[in-house]
Amino acid sequence: MGDHRLIPLPVFNEDVCIVLVNPQTDGNIGAVVRSMLNFGFTDLRIVGRTPDWSDEVRNRAKNAQSVLDSAQCADTLQDAVSDCSVVVGTSGKREEGDKTAMRHFLLPDELPSRLSNVGGRVALVFGPEGRGLLNEELSECDLLVTIPTWEGYPILNLSHAVTVICFSWFLSSDRNAPFGAEDRLLDPVLRLRLREEITRMTQNIPAKEHRRKGIEETLVRVIMRGLPKDDEIHRLLGVISHAADSFENQKS
Repeated sequence: MGDHRLIPLPVFNEDVCIVLVNPQTDGNIGAVVRSMLNFGFTDLRIVGRTPDWSDEVRNRAKNAQSVLDSAQCADTLQDAVSDCSVVVGTSGKREEGDKTAMRHFLLPDELPSRLSNVGGRVALVFGPEGRGLLNEELSECDLLVTIPTWEGYPILNLSHAVTVICFSWFLSSDRNAPFGAEDRLLDPVLRLRLREEITRMTQNIPAKEHRRKGIEETLVRVIMRGLPKDDEIHRLLGVISHAADSFENQKS
């Protein structure tokens, strides 16, 4: 019981990583590691931690010590996802009314069908216990996902949230070799350039200062929701860069 069986890891294993941002308790880190391997995930990245794992982390991880031993630690979220083509932020915080720019969510079972059959690495990002991902951290994500829960008490424990997302991905993912996997979803460098050019354009548009951030976030969300390929991004970048140049020239 509890030992590993000699079974190949799922085909999505090399293409999906779990990112924990500033986790607060050692027990949760160990529990996350165990859940990850339960569903075939082995790429763990942790922001704001050093890999000096305590006995509590090791004990809670059980027979998933290999995931701990290979975990990567980073100083910032941007560093942790620098090789990723799509960054998916998780949140249980809900908003109502018109001000929902940061809360256009996918559901867990939608993620694999949208992402598992395309090339490029996907990061699934989880915030710390208690507060979750902050708005500025969510703004660094391309897509958002939330786990359906009772609205009276919607916030899940960190390790439970990771378990639900990993289970949904494992259950819904295509277990066969993905068709067209040679077509990369989006080069990470190109993804960063897209976001930089959108920022440059929105910083120079003739709009009130308080509206610019919302416009920027909406553009990123709408574009990334279509899961564009590199050639499509190159065409969009031509338009966005030209617009940014025009707005800059108008201001000078």
